[in-house]
Amino acid sequence: MSFLTFNGISKRFPGVHALDDVSFGVARGSCHALMGENGAGKSTLGKILAGVYTADAGEILLEGRPIRPTDPLAARALGIAMVHQELAFCPQMSIAENLCLGAMPSRGGWLDRKALRAEATRMLGSVGADFDVDLPVGELTTGQEQLVQIAAAVGTGARILVFDEPTSSLSVAESEHLFRLLADLKTRGITVLYVSHRMEEIFRLCDTLSVLRDGRHVATEAVAETRPDRVIRQMIGRELVAQEPEHLRSTPGEVALRVAELASPGKFQDVSFEVRRGEVVGFAGLVGAGRSEVAQAVFGLDPAATGRIEVGGRDIPVGDVHAALGAGVGLVPEDRKRQGLVLALNCRENLSLAVLHRLSRFGWIDAEAESALAARYGDRLRVKTPSMESPIAGLSGGNQQKIALAKWLARDGSVLIVDEPTRGVDVGAKAEIHRLLDELACQGLAVVLISSELPEVMSLSRRLVVMRGGRVAGVLERDEFSQESVLRLMAGVGQ
Repeated sequence: MSFLTFNGISKRFPGVHALDDVSFGVARGSCHALMGENGAGKSTLGKILAGVYTADAGEILLEGRPIRPTDPLAARALGIAMVHQELAFCPQMSIAENLCLGAMPSRGGWLDRKALRAEATRMLGSVGADFDVDLPVGELTTGQEQLVQIAAAVGTGARILVFDEPTSSLSVAESEHLFRLLADLKTRGITVLYVSHRMEEIFRLCDTLSVLRDGRHVATEAVAETRPDRVIRQMIGRELVAQEPEHLRSTPGEVALRVAELASPGKFQDVSFEVRRGEVVGFAGLVGAGRSEVAQAVFGLDPAATGRIEVGGRDIPVGDVHAALGAGVGLVPEDRKRQGLVLALNCRENLSLAVLHRLSRFGWIDAEAESALAARYGDRLRVKTPSMESPIAGLSGGNQQKIALAKWLARDGSVLIVDEPTRGVDVGAKAEIHRLLDELACQGLAVVLISSELPEVMSLSRRLVVMRGGRVAGVLERDEFSQESVLRLMAGVGQ
């Protein structure tokens, strides 16, 4: 008998059948992966277990007994907790206050700060973290904030932990720390449900995996008895064939973007590069190397930046977003939910944000033209949504990213900077985004691609700008690409 069993779980949202009769079991003390494309139902199933959502049909059995966690507190009482992809804390409050938010220790009707600190220290110790519990959560790195969230779950005696895309925003070092912690949790008998798109993590960490596709259960297999290519076929229902980008077969056009001696105090210095029409130039580097900061400066978001930026042969003022927009520069930022989208708006409204000036007359938006624009680009990018009127917050990560891209395509610019375009998206959506970037380059767009995934940036780019410590460590042509050569430049080994 399985320790945890899902029997016929179904869940509907307006216009979407998120889960349809899903059944499988999870062994006690195992790390069990949930895999599938964006929108397959993985996170929904995890949230039903954690009490965030309630299933419309089916039952969950824990040690053979039916349970129905109706909210996160009820789930916590059953020993179930979730570490969310979007970390949710009160940033102005201290670590201690966030950890004990649901049960503040009191004495004589007053908050007992000594007991508060002691309890928070104990909870952090349960995951091997040693932070000053009086620090505001807003001052922590993403990895440290995630540790605090895990401490909140483990420190209250959770027997089952659901991890939703836990490494999507972590550095390599932070990811390795998480992997060691997961191994330790397993030795303590804690059962882990691990939602991730990263195949290498699944095959390294997990004992068993279950694949969902379009809300249905496809397979549950031991990780040792399957292969990545088999799992991909189960996830997307077809083979994924890697092809060399089409734009590499054409000769690039004139220089669309030229950056010279760009610098910003404390961030980067002496950065120079150029991108021609019809090519993809990739940026590689370790976390903190300055890649995203350079992208923001080129887009005009850094008022302290100095240097020279030339678009289409014309100089534009540094630190002026309106000048960058007017010159045809677009930026798809690293954090789509905080910087690239307005989650309170629907798909149509998000897609048209960058072209409202074209869609309005006398201060009023032409609703018919806006809807036609949204429909055209939604179809072009194959956005999976019941309607372009659907709230964008309800879309999967891959489909949100397509809307973030479509917003800039609708503007018909000449330079597109994409920062981590496939972070947190599944293999199918990743292949579609790769195809789209290649197609844009073939159409004459100059594309700057920033990615922490070396295979991605190496496969798509004609040239690679490698950054280290805020400087350009080297520029590699495609025939010079190898993981070793890029890693050496990134780490400063043998230079």
